Amino acid sequence: MREIYLDNSATTAVRPEVAEVMQEVLCENYGNPSSLHRRGLLAERVKKEARRVLAEACGIKENEIIFTSGGTEANNLAIKGVARRFKRRGRHLITTKVEHPSVLYTCRALEQEGFQLTYLDVDADGLVTPEAVAEAVTEETILVSIMHVNNEVGSIMPVAEIGSLIKQKNPRTLFHVDAVQSFCKLPVRPQAWQVDLMTVSAHKIHGPKGIGALYCREGVQLAPLLHGGDQEGGIRPGTENMAGIAGFAEAVRLLLPQQAENSRQMGKLKEMLLAGLQARLSGIRANGSLPGAPHILNLTIEGIKGEVLIHALAEDGIYASTGSACHSHRADPSHVLLAMGRTPQEIEASLRFSFAATNTVEEIEYAIDKISAAVEMLRLVTRRKK
Repeated sequence: MREIYLDNSATTAVRPEVAEVMQEVLCENYGNPSSLHRRGLLAERVKKEARRVLAEACGIKENEIIFTSGGTEANNLAIKGVARRFKRRGRHLITTKVEHPSVLYTCRALEQEGFQLTYLDVDADGLVTPEAVAEAVTEETILVSIMHVNNEVGSIMPVAEIGSLIKQKNPRTLFHVDAVQSFCKLPVRPQAWQVDLMTVSAHKIHGPKGIGALYCREGVQLAPLLHGGDQEGGIRPGTENMAGIAGFAEAVRLLLPQQAENSRQMGKLKEMLLAGLQARLSGIRANGSLPGAPHILNLTIEGIKGEVLIHALAEDGIYASTGSACHSHRADPSHVLLAMGRTPQEIEASLRFSFAATNTVEEIEYAIDKISAAVEMLRLVTRRKK
């Protein structure tokens, strides 16, 4: 059976070149970069080069990169690290209602520690206005955390405008951006956006799972989450995941030169799938701002249950999702779609397709046929039950 993988926002396939680099580090260049002998020095060289690659991709300094175990840890480090380091300056933090769970749950945990949180509303497209952010900033605000691209609906937040207004309102307020869904798909320029901290991850860009990084602007001090070593400037102790770090850098090397072309290709496939389904089926509605991020398409399809359709499509080798992979085993409705004003019935009828540049026009044509047939079948079954 052929396989059409349209769940690339959950994770991507590791490219063979990335796996080769990781294999070399695992089996040949296996030293600990903290060791002083030749093996350690060779490993340190790999880490230094990886740091250079990521820094160049973001337009930042090499010493501003902190390697982590992934996006979740990087988000936790940014938010908790700022909150606990600067709590004497203020105890107020701002985020939105549509952030990734690794941001929202971290903020809720900080509320239990006595911090005050403001969760900003979004509009029907999942966007927050820069003015709303600026209005919420006070003298007590130590951090604002807002994602660049929403992982469920693909809406692109106006982070450059937000960063500018934050600094005008309170220059001491730090700005964190979760760029996990945009890194190597859209240009990310934290310095131009006046961003102080930014999260990126490897497994969304055909790199390995278990490795991510946090951009931390030079001069910004964080309270570490962990203790026990001097790695990563003492901010993230523990022996480094060298195979992951090398694989992350290789994935960036491969994708970055093709970023613009890949984005055009994914955007074309997104438009094709939406137009094809709307031509074949009634009651199709896209969620999120359009065109939005080129690789994410969230649809509400009237008359079906998203979870049932996901299982039906899997029988035809088509893999999609009902939203964030972090919530795939929970019955709770999407907090993103709820914040956008969708009803529980609309949310139940929604699913996400997410693309990679490796997807093809032929695959999308096949997907349109199979999705249309499955929806018509499910709608017929539903009508017969009534």
